[in-house]
Amino acid sequence: MGRDETETYITVPTFFKCPISLDVMRSPVSLCTGVTYDRPSIQRWLDGGNNTCPATMQILKSKDFVPNLTLQRLIKAWSDSVGSSAAGSPDPASARGIPTKEEVNESLMRLSQAKDDEIRLEILSRIVRFVKDSEASREFLSGREDLVPMLLAFIAIKILDTIIKKGNEGDRERLSKLMLLTNGADCLTAILLAIQRGDLESKIEAVSVLEVISSYDAKSKMMIAEREGILTELIKSISTESDPNLMETSLSFMITISKSKRVRSKLIAAKTITKIKDILMTEETISVAVTEKSLKLLEILSSKREGRSEICGGGCVEGVVKKLLKVSTTATEHAVTILWCLCHVFKEDKTVEETVERSNGVTKLLVVIQSNCSPMVRQMAKDLIKVLKVKSSASALAAYETKTTHIMPF
Repeated sequence: MGRDETETYITVPTFFKCPISLDVMRSPVSLCTGVTYDRPSIQRWLDGGNNTCPATMQILKSKDFVPNLTLQRLIKAWSDSVGSSAAGSPDPASARGIPTKEEVNESLMRLSQAKDDEIRLEILSRIVRFVKDSEASREFLSGREDLVPMLLAFIAIKILDTIIKKGNEGDRERLSKLMLLTNGADCLTAILLAIQRGDLESKIEAVSVLEVISSYDAKSKMMIAEREGILTELIKSISTESDPNLMETSLSFMITISKSKRVRSKLIAAKTITKIKDILMTEETISVAVTEKSLKLLEILSSKREGRSEICGGGCVEGVVKKLLKVSTTATEHAVTILWCLCHVFKEDKTVEETVERSNGVTKLLVVIQSNCSPMVRQMAKDLIKVLKVKSSASALAAYETKTTHIMPF
């Protein structure tokens, strides 16, 4: 029977609902963490190979559960009371396990935060029950403009990510072109929603998909970069407060799309360089991969005049010098290349040389000359020292070139 205007709605006490299915529990059982679930829901969770409590994500010391008889009695008493008060009224939807509109909105919000496929399936099953119940339910959901993109985001992203990771090159290219048909509006909306509202895993998967579909030609790079919201979200994700894996994936994606000159300009205009400066200057521990990719992206952006202006005027040079010889050979090579570009090739801002000297850059560059960096980078370091025109550096360079004592390579 469909619901109409005279239907009686019943508010279900929150602690009567299973945290997984959001339905009233029929057989409540408690885990060792103290959280209570409906037996079928938690059994499916555990049978799926999970070893954590879905609500708290704590590792379970034991997968045994104990019937919560007290709660079961309370639910039974409440259910009997509801049945009595609803006598003579239309069959209440909640008594038939059909969620209300408010509960469906809550379910959609939980879908964006769910961290496990089992929980997502429970939530989707609940939404399906609501849709099947009445025409009014279907009209309610169809009126939500974000529904289809949201469902695409949280169901399709995993499928796309799997195909992209496990498929061959031909499969990936065909899929990428299909996803960008008709300017890729629906697909990019779904991916953007996953980045905005998804859990950490969904965000990383969504960005990985973007990187692959943007890697084939300049048109795809521009199409993605021009999609409102995507660059904004990606730049947010490289904040020093973000997850290191998300930061690395986002930086990798931005490196891929920055091969297009027009995209480089967009990244610079969106203040990407400010975020990179924060990464280079932070006292927090940043992973080697994140630092290397940050410097590589900065090196790419330094090829544009406006990029060099941002680097020179935004306090970024000090961060670049700071990473010399501190992270890895790769990071050092990117850092030297950036400084060489600023001081030797373009020479647009003399304050850069002062910053390098003030930040002990000359001493570090002298060590780079004797390091195991590539011959090209070692030559760049020599060029930089000559440009800096510091007497102490010139005499030190001569001493280094004639010195017979061995300096340990970086």
